[in-house]
Amino acid sequence: MRWAITRRTMREGRAALNFWLGSCIGLIAAGVTALLIATAHDTVHGGVTVAAALYGAWTLGWLCGPVLTGSSDETLQPEQFRLLPLTTRQLAYGLGAAAFVGTAPIVNLIAFGGLVLLAAQIGWGAVLIAIPGAILQLVFVILLSRVVVAWLGAAMRSRRGKDLGVLFAALLGLAYYPLNLLVGALGPKLESEHGGLSVALRVLPSGWAPYAVEAAARGDYLFAVLPLLGLALLALVLWQAWAVLLERRLTSPAAAAGQVVDTGGGILDRFVPPTPVGAMLTKELRTWWRDGRRRAALLPLLIVGFVLPVFLSVRAHGSGTIPFSGAFVVWLATMSSANLYGFDGTAVWQTLVTPGAERADVRGRAYAWLIIVAPVSVLATLILPGALGKAELYPWAVSTLPVLLGVGVGGVVFLSTHAAFALPPQRGNPFTGSGNPGCSKLLMQLAVGLVQLLAAAPVLAMLGVGAGLRLPLLQWAALPVGLVIGGFAAVLGIRSATNRLGTHGPELLAAVKPR
Repeated sequence: MRWAITRRTMREGRAALNFWLGSCIGLIAAGVTALLIATAHDTVHGGVTVAAALYGAWTLGWLCGPVLTGSSDETLQPEQFRLLPLTTRQLAYGLGAAAFVGTAPIVNLIAFGGLVLLAAQIGWGAVLIAIPGAILQLVFVILLSRVVVAWLGAAMRSRRGKDLGVLFAALLGLAYYPLNLLVGALGPKLESEHGGLSVALRVLPSGWAPYAVEAAARGDYLFAVLPLLGLALLALVLWQAWAVLLERRLTSPAAAAGQVVDTGGGILDRFVPPTPVGAMLTKELRTWWRDGRRRAALLPLLIVGFVLPVFLSVRAHGSGTIPFSGAFVVWLATMSSANLYGFDGTAVWQTLVTPGAERADVRGRAYAWLIIVAPVSVLATLILPGALGKAELYPWAVSTLPVLLGVGVGGVVFLSTHAAFALPPQRGNPFTGSGNPGCSKLLMQLAVGLVQLLAAAPVLAMLGVGAGLRLPLLQWAALPVGLVIGGFAAVLGIRSATNRLGTHGPELLAAVKPR
């Protein structure tokens, strides 16, 4: 069944384009990884250290990928087999086998196959250890990814669990970047590393297969077999844990998806005016707060956007990215929340059947997005340069932020009406299915991100000239220019989205209807 769906995906329109593009990129990355493992060393010790590091990087990708991309591959979902006379472990067998069908396992097997190329330079004994080692590593990473995603799904079947799951996802997504920077900084030194780092890379499960090859190269076949047995045992434990989580998923009732009710007397009721725009603003803020899928799409990237420029500056021993921390938060938030009507699904019909509701609907969504994103970006802009002793960068930080915010809020509502797409039904885990925007709509999202950068060009030019001529007044003059550009972009985007919703409402409803 999984193979039949994959073959259909390979032939149909936009899905085929995404499939082949992703497959080509994955194959290139896998080939580069295999070549590095096979050639980036002069000694067996160095080659094993490089292999352990690259194995760890691919394992980290399987862990963080579903969080950073907002989706995981659940082409076959357990709920689809609920009525069949299958036990939970039988279902785990079937879904586990289906998880190894597709391009992702093939790509990873090619990458892990670099260990076999390394072993071939040592001898046949090492090759006989490397082949099952690469296969067991593939089994381990796939099952590990399934368990993490299933655990998130099980946790998010309750309200408190959803909050903890989203926080864990944010921390997991944040951990990917510093670890990736750490690997990049230490990569050139791995080949000659004989200290604690090489030991740590071998101790982790991702380094057990490379260590087995190293042991085989020394002739210690007992120590070569033990890591492989450990990987097999660990994979078995992960499979058992996955079966338990599948059972909980099929038997535990899901929490409400975050319905918005009027409780009265809240802080929003006291401060938001009782107007159509105010009502829409209140509804959107409560939905962002209660809907796990919206929080999962936005919160991890807000945290990553806040902290990542700091890691980049530390790695480069400079501060070039610090003034753009707030702008980076806005840029990521724009890309991750540009499908507001897709989140609501067919509920948009309530707006379409209410005369004159388009203006209030679009403005309420835009203001709610600003209220959520602006505080984080403003804090990053005002705190980080001063906290790191770079007060002279405040003109850069403060002047570019209004442009990104204005273009961002206009771009979010513009894309939400011009490039909306349907999301799959929510099944308790917001990381299992982010929909397929299609190539054209994805290009529109990337274009809006590029427009944000281009709109900031006049501001950056003034800042650069002011810095070059040492004229602080000219640098601060870029702030009103940024406010004007950002305000104009916001008004233009909101008006365009309002007109689109009024003239193409039925088409929007058809686009966001789950299939």
